[in-house]
Amino acid sequence: MHGSPDRSSCPSATGPDPAAFRSVLGRFATGVVAVTALDPASGLPAGLAANSFTSVSLDPPLVAFCVAHTSTTWPIMHTADRFCVNILAAPQPDVSERLAFGRGPEKFSGVGWTRGPGGAPLIDGALAWIECSVEQEHVAGDHLIVVARVHDLAEHHDGEPLVFYRGGYGAFTRFTPSRGL
Repeated sequence: MHGSPDRSSCPSATGPDPAAFRSVLGRFATGVVAVTALDPASGLPAGLAANSFTSVSLDPPLVAFCVAHTSTTWPIMHTADRFCVNILAAPQPDVSERLAFGRGPEKFSGVGWTRGPGGAPLIDGALAWIECSVEQEHVAGDHLIVVARVHDLAEHHDGEPLVFYRGGYGAFTRFTPSRGL
């Protein structure tokens, strides 16, 4: 049949090869966010980068993102009353890299920020910020799905978003379709 997959190449019930899974899903372009909070114990900024961010609900206003179980930052951040999702701009791959691979407070070395209404760090140059609190957490494989209630939000700067695609960063090129989607 036309369009039917060749079942002989389909994976077993245990799932696809992890490298193939990563390669195929890497073809889905995503935006990049920096999730930030102040450590309630030390008052220092803490943060992580995520490309698994999505809007969940308008009523109540909810968003979600995923955090690896191996994260040493999320256990600190989730104890804060509020945290901030910063939508990163095209010129900010260095911010994403610092928050993804840095350690402790040095993650914010060279990263400008100000306090948001609830105290969480708003990253300078980010396109927008969304102030949230944890609504629910769900274990899902090797990650935790964090569902967060939105308390405040605003556009921060104009510009194009930072895009993650096939293991690397890029920028968005605007295309206006002749018909609406």
